[in-house]
Amino acid sequence: MRYDRTVHLDAGFADTVAAVREALAAQGFGILTEIDVTATLRAKLGHAMEDYLILGACNPPLARQALDADRTIGLLLPCNVVVRADGDRTVVQALDPAVMSTLTGLPALEGVAEEATRRLDAALASLRPGR
Repeated sequence: MRYDRTVHLDAGFADTVAAVREALAAQGFGILTEIDVTATLRAKLGHAMEDYLILGACNPPLARQALDADRTIGLLLPCNVVVRADGDRTVVQALDPAVMSTLTGLPALEGVAEEATRRLDAALASLRPGR
């Protein structure tokens, strides 16, 4: 089972990060957390790797609906979005919100997952050239 929604872009890492922030905001997502995996692994382990950033995106109305349906769903929140360098390209990946309803089996989460998917897909689509 695929658990990601992915786009590959011919753009630099820093420009892509800025564009992802804007695209998520346009779909009602704020950034709750930011993990610079590259800097963390370098500082803690002396490990060098490509640019890799995890953004914890949250759409408050959708998060509330999910939490009202199942308080344990917080384990799968926020919607993680990864921006990472891949050679000359940059990859943007979001956790597929359908994972929430699939893992829990709760019908009450299906609508939340569908709306979150629609919004994340719109954000990802807006990153593609010509949009």
